[in-house]
Amino acid sequence: MLSPERQFEVIKRGAVEIILEKELLHKLERSCKENKPLTVKAGFDPTAPDIHLGHTVLLEKLRQFQELGHRVIFLIGDFTGMIGDPSGKSETRKPLTRDEVLENAKTYREQIFKILDPERTIVEFNSRWYSEMSAEDIIRLASHYTVARMLERDDFKTRFLSQTPISIHEFIYPLIQGYDSVVLRADVELGGTDQKFNLVVGRELQKEYGQEPQVIITMPLLEGTDGVKKMSKSLGNYIGINEPPEEIFGKVMSISDELMLRYYELLSHISNEELRALKEGIKNGSIHPMEAKERLAFELVERFHGKEAALKAKGHFDTVFRKKGLPKDIPVYKKTGWTEEAGLLSLMKEAGLTKSTSEARRLILQGGVEINGSPVKNPDIKLQPGEYLLRVGKRRFLKIVK
Repeated sequence: MLSPERQFEVIKRGAVEIILEKELLHKLERSCKENKPLTVKAGFDPTAPDIHLGHTVLLEKLRQFQELGHRVIFLIGDFTGMIGDPSGKSETRKPLTRDEVLENAKTYREQIFKILDPERTIVEFNSRWYSEMSAEDIIRLASHYTVARMLERDDFKTRFLSQTPISIHEFIYPLIQGYDSVVLRADVELGGTDQKFNLVVGRELQKEYGQEPQVIITMPLLEGTDGVKKMSKSLGNYIGINEPPEEIFGKVMSISDELMLRYYELLSHISNEELRALKEGIKNGSIHPMEAKERLAFELVERFHGKEAALKAKGHFDTVFRKKGLPKDIPVYKKTGWTEEAGLLSLMKEAGLTKSTSEARRLILQGGVEINGSPVKNPDIKLQPGEYLLRVGKRRFLKIVK
């Protein structure tokens, strides 16, 4: 096990805030002295089925703790997910159904082990203890916090002053999340900067229940490919870890040089020493930013899809964007029974290029679809039976044949 000081340096990388640094160092020193790993947790409400690179910022920090020899708990908030986290919301979030939460939770478990070591990861569901709590237990928990303290939270305060409704269950959410740390006796909890209030509630509840308070580590909210807004699927600036390898590779290659370094700091597995050397090399001109970006794209694709897929994705990028040619392995969709003209929107959906015809229409109107090298301007175009080469976005190709 590394020295407490060396561990602290690794853990601090990319973190926005550590509450409190001296407490973390003390916990690390005690851990080394007693040869007892710290219990480190991070909670994820399964509000959507897919994980993108923004979610992996916390997962990468958990992985670092694993490699340092500590005990990691990946907590799936299947109970809290049905309440809806009010963090950063200007209005009440619509709660999810039990079925929606469980379906999303299933995909989370399948995706996290592309980053975390399954042999050293404890997966918990907070419904395990909340399903056993009575109404009396919930009321007793609520007695440990005041409305005044809740209104110290910025988003609650803003909504209260603007007379925007705040539901009682939204006040309960931070208590429920905080109590997770009591049940799991967490030494450290990770969360995004938007989770700071909830994490502090957990720290204070531990004191109320006679436990040593957890150290809080907040991580930044990763900007999307636009380099401005938080990565979000709804904004279209995300990189999903289950996306095709060439999509991940191409999207990483499209980000700015400045954002690339931020991705390196938060997502790459290179050491702090290698990161410092990379930054210095780019600064003095000995390393070209494009070369560094390609290394990052390759690393991320290899992590989520394997080395062979990363090599193919790099080859695809070189062919399409550097040599301005077409990839050799363009997938083919054969439309059986094609005897009369068919709408492009339905063809794109059938072929799996889009999940819906409305998504196909949006892509066409945004200028992101070509047929045989020519941009499509009319989303209602119909195609006669034949052979067509479709290009969606910058990186996706599909040959449609009858």
